[in-house]
Amino acid sequence: MKDYSMTYELAGLGERFVAILIDGLIQGMISALLFGAFREPGAGISFIIGLAYNWYFWTRQNGQTPGKSVMKIRVVKTDGSPMTDGDAVLRYIGYYINSVLMMLGWLWAFVDSNRQGLHDKIVNTYVVKVG
Repeated sequence: MKDYSMTYELAGLGERFVAILIDGLIQGMISALLFGAFREPGAGISFIIGLAYNWYFWTRQNGQTPGKSVMKIRVVKTDGSPMTDGDAVLRYIGYYINSVLMMLGWLWAFVDSNRQGLHDKIVNTYVVKVG
């Protein structure tokens, strides 16, 4: 059995915010390329693009989306194990839950000792510094 006991330096909330902005811009460009610059994709299509984007990077690229890579941070499970496909889906759904709850799920990270938002709590993840 693999030992996942590790020590991480938690990423700052500013770094996380910039990473989300970068990833949002990239996802917006993907939507524009796929659906035309003048046609707004529906909410369902945007959700699927965002889900596929984050799922791929969180599970197939060591927890680093392009935005997180630029900011030198990544998502890890609290026990150090890799994120599963189910973890990625639930974490992404958590982004929407955060927003529906009057942004409280996002704001929770400001008062949480581990800087975890609701989406992190749902699947037991941290966002940590790389290197």
